[in-house]
Amino acid sequence: MRDVQNDRDHRNLPIDKVGIKNLRYPIKVLDRQNGFQHTVATINMYVDLPDRYKGTHMSRFVEMLHLFRPEVSLKKITELLAQMKEHLNAASAHIEVSFAYFIEKLAPVSGAPGLMDYDCRFLGSSNHDNKTDLVLEVVVPISSVCPCSKEISEVGAHNQRGQVRLQARFKKFIWIEDMVHLVESAASCDVYSVLKRVDEKYVTEKGYNNPKFVEDIVRDVAFVLQRDPNITWFSVSAENFESIHNHSAFAHILSGPPPVF
Repeated sequence: MRDVQNDRDHRNLPIDKVGIKNLRYPIKVLDRQNGFQHTVATINMYVDLPDRYKGTHMSRFVEMLHLFRPEVSLKKITELLAQMKEHLNAASAHIEVSFAYFIEKLAPVSGAPGLMDYDCRFLGSSNHDNKTDLVLEVVVPISSVCPCSKEISEVGAHNQRGQVRLQARFKKFIWIEDMVHLVESAASCDVYSVLKRVDEKYVTEKGYNNPKFVEDIVRDVAFVLQRDPNITWFSVSAENFESIHNHSAFAHILSGPPPVF
C-alpha cells in the first residue's frame, strides 16, 4: 500500500513542528506521598519534518505514547522524545503534557482535609544533537492583601485571589509538591478547599498581617530559586485578579533566556 507521507514534496520548505494536539490520555505521575497519582492529561507531540517529505505519520505519535502507558513522568520524557525521533525519522522532537495534580491539604486550624488541584505541565524537547530540555510548570492559586490599601485605610484592606505560574529547569529531579509549597509560602496566604469558621478567621488574619504586592510574591519566589543549586533556570509570574479594579495586577521574573533548540 502506497505511503503518501513519504512522497517527495517539491516546495523545498522544511516544517519546524508537525504532529498532534489536544490528545486526552490517562497517565500516572510521581506522587511524593502515595508513590503515583492517576490523572488525565492533554498532550501535544511534535517533530520536525524535512523539506523532502510530504507529511509525517500521525498515528505513530499515539502508538509511541501507548508504549509508555500509563506512566508519563519527567524521567520518562527523555526516552519518549528519543523514540519519537527514531520512529519518525526526525532531528528534533517536542512534547507538552498538561494535567491536573491533586494534593491533600489540611485546614490550618481544624485540620479538616480537602483536595487542592493544581494545573501542571511537563515540557520536553530534544534537538539534533540529542540534547534534552525539560521544564516543569505549576500554576498555584493564592490570596493576597494589598500593602498600600492596608496602609492608607483606617479599617481593613482589599484582598483578592490570584495565581502564580512557576516554570523551572533543574539538574536533578524536583517534586511538584516542593514547587507548590514554595509559591504558597510567598503569598499573603494560601488557598484551601475546605475551611471551618476557625480556619476562615485564621486565613483572614494571616493575610491581613502579611500583605503582598505581586512584585513581592515573584521576588520572594525568585530569591529562593536563585540560591537553590538544583535550579538552572526559572520563570515566575504572578497575577492578582483585583477585587476593586477592572484589571489584573501582574509581575514576572525570568532568570535568563531559555535554551533555543
